[in-house]
Amino acid sequence: MVGETGTVPRAEQADPAASGVTAQADTIVSDNVVLAHSPDSGTDQRKSNPARKAGLLLALMAVLLVGWYAVSDRLAPFSARGTVSAYVAQIAPRVAGQVTEVFVEDNTIVDAGMPLFQLDKRTFELAVRQGEAALAQAVQATDASAVAIASSQARVSKARANLENAQTAASRARSLVERGVVSQASLDDTESVLRVAIAEEEAAQADLQSALLQLGPDGGASNPQVLSAQLQLEQAHLNLLYSTVVAPTRGVVTNLQLAIGQYAAAGSPVMTFLDARGGWITVDLRENQIGNVEPGDAVDLLFDAMPGQIFTGRVHSIAWGIDPGRTSARGLMQNAPENKWFEPARRMPVHIELDGGMETWPLKVKAGAKVSAVVYAGGTGTPIARVAGAILRLQSWLTYLY
Repeated sequence: MVGETGTVPRAEQADPAASGVTAQADTIVSDNVVLAHSPDSGTDQRKSNPARKAGLLLALMAVLLVGWYAVSDRLAPFSARGTVSAYVAQIAPRVAGQVTEVFVEDNTIVDAGMPLFQLDKRTFELAVRQGEAALAQAVQATDASAVAIASSQARVSKARANLENAQTAASRARSLVERGVVSQASLDDTESVLRVAIAEEEAAQADLQSALLQLGPDGGASNPQVLSAQLQLEQAHLNLLYSTVVAPTRGVVTNLQLAIGQYAAAGSPVMTFLDARGGWITVDLRENQIGNVEPGDAVDLLFDAMPGQIFTGRVHSIAWGIDPGRTSARGLMQNAPENKWFEPARRMPVHIELDGGMETWPLKVKAGAKVSAVVYAGGTGTPIARVAGAILRLQSWLTYLY
């Protein structure tokens, strides 16, 4: 038996190969410990970390996007909240009656003066005959012909109604010419019709005065009974004319729900009418976007109904105010209670006219259609304007998909 000082452990003596493996493992572990604590290896890992690079790239992109957002809002503001606006008239009869005939269908294009619907004429024709009888009774003691006076009075009533329509059309045409929507030739035609209506009304008045003068000093135009009968007859003729409701201008009848047999009250709308001679675009821009926007600035427009196409226009005007939803019993502006952390941005309507007016208006674009717009507040030649225009062009092609 070997002594304690010179003996070898039984395990190592029995398996020398195992002791060699153990020594080798200890060497590898010690090397790994050295490498783990080496400062050069940590620096290399940080440099090659892909997550860190991605984070830096995302931060840079965020800074660039914020910068672009701020600068473009001042020099080339964009909005996808545009709407096609048009003059909408609610057609209502001037007299009450039952509808006996409807001359148009839904979405029918009509010209000015074209009949839209007819009220029952019998009541109004009876009123005309009553007026004629009253006038004949007032002048039966004179040598003048009541028939001639009644005929002259009917012409005066019709001439006055035509004159009123012509004055309205001329006023409307002047407004459209000032906006550049219609041509000067269209205004000249309208004013020519107005002059003819004035001449016809004056001629009818002259014929009526001539017929009244034949009554003599005792039964002339100063006779109260004759004047009263004359006014009643004129009103009866006007009511008869108003029983046929006509289109005020060239336009489109839409959302038609009027039916034969329906009772139409005087002044109550029964039909929606869109004036085809006037249309524009209303774009809502945030308050911090309109700081550099001025009337006359160039605008690129994208209609969802016309994908792939860019139209041009000009800023016509900027609204002077909006309704923020505040109310006051005395008509004073009051601060509405705000229960949100961040109040939504307020938007101001910007009126934009299409270049070329209604002559270049795309027929597929209807009133109320959605419009996207870029306003070049800083001019069209700046780099910001070119990038904004390119983005809108890309969006125009994406409109095919959504």
